Amino acid sequence: MRLFTDHPASVGESYVEHLGMASGFGFRMVLGGIACLVHGVLPFLFTKTGSRIITDLHGRMVTNRTRIAPETVPETERARQIA
Repeated sequence: MRLFTDHPASVGESYVEHLGMASGFGFRMVLGGIACLVHGVLPFLFTKTGSRIITDLHGRMVTNRTRIAPETVPETERARQIA
């Protein structure tokens, strides 16, 4: 069970919350990738879509992430973060 809960807990989420966030990120990344592929063939389309999605995802994942005190992160996740 800890395989499903350690990492989500390390970022302050339950398993279900993490599932939703990770799935949302993945979906946006796929859409951004498709837009970039189309842009490669038709350069007049999706001229800013890929970079806009990357900037948005970076802001949500890195810049605006709520940090959790190290003592609240499960030991197994801390060991993975150090490695």
